[in-house]
Amino acid sequence: MAILRFDIDELVIPAAPGAAGWPDFAAANKVRTEVESEAYGTSDLALTAEETLPGWLNQGWERRRLFVARDAGRIVGCGDYETLPEDSADHAWLAVQVLPAYRRRGIGSALVDRFEAIARAECRRVQIVYTPSPDAPGERLPSPTGFGSVPLGNPEVRFLRGRGYHLEQVVRASRLALPVDPVERRRLREAAAAHAGPDYSVLQWVDRTPPEWLPDLALLYTRMSTDAPSAGLAEPEQLWTPERILQEERKAAAGPRTSLTSAVLHGPSGHLVGFTELEVPADSRRAVSQDDTLVLREHRGRRLGMLLKMANLELLAAERPGHPSVTTFNAEENRHMLTVNEAIGFAPMGYEGAWRRDAH
Repeated sequence: MAILRFDIDELVIPAAPGAAGWPDFAAANKVRTEVESEAYGTSDLALTAEETLPGWLNQGWERRRLFVARDAGRIVGCGDYETLPEDSADHAWLAVQVLPAYRRRGIGSALVDRFEAIARAECRRVQIVYTPSPDAPGERLPSPTGFGSVPLGNPEVRFLRGRGYHLEQVVRASRLALPVDPVERRRLREAAAAHAGPDYSVLQWVDRTPPEWLPDLALLYTRMSTDAPSAGLAEPEQLWTPERILQEERKAAAGPRTSLTSAVLHGPSGHLVGFTELEVPADSRRAVSQDDTLVLREHRGRRLGMLLKMANLELLAAERPGHPSVTTFNAEENRHMLTVNEAIGFAPMGYEGAWRRDAH
């Protein structure tokens, strides 16, 4: 194999599509999309550069830096480094993608070296990596949660273990083929509503959250960061406020995706106690992304998760019909949510490992 001479540099995030830095940003996104599509065997998870840009521009609550590797000027690898803005933050999240033809030439190692050096300089002692692990024959490495495993011989598994990362969790990627039969959709929603009882009702909105529900939604987002299963990753709490939601929604409005939200209102308290979101691309030929779903722990056991998901699928069918599928990710130990998804019709399409390294 010929020696590859490559350069690594940090990109300046463009202010808008077509602005300064846009070609490199779009090229890096293309690398990420190609690598992810190869790992999962589908392009259902692909996002356009226009769709990802709003998340990169909103740096007030999560700091993200984008790096690329170039071979003779061509971007052949990319990676991002993310952390929380507080000086006291202990965690950093790392992600690296390298095109298949350029692997095993030191690009991935060079990018991770750079990120670990940044983490060291910022005193981010805990480094976390989420990466897909395609199925393969042979011995497997089990998750310490007791749910799921990854192929021990996979390159990404050997790479991360060699750098001192430990597998903490396995995450399932699932796909729901659309449309869902309307009779079955209605049956599941009505059964869930009957089980929940009259104290609970569903509210829905498109894109902007109604002002009166911003405080409740901020609490739900905050609880999402602590209540979702995170195994030994010990993901930190991320504080959400109404102002943060408004800032996120303003940035998202500049992008081409539509957000559909269903929330459940607990009548006696007058507060929202659960929510679910779908992110819908403008092109109806592309897959929809299932984002956060959460029911507060004190209101679980009433089939509110099923009620929320069926309500949002009905909203999708009414507002934006014609999309081929919905994709979602869940921890393998999150059996309750997986049971809900399987009852709706979601089927596994791949798995990823969640890895942690504690620097000394």
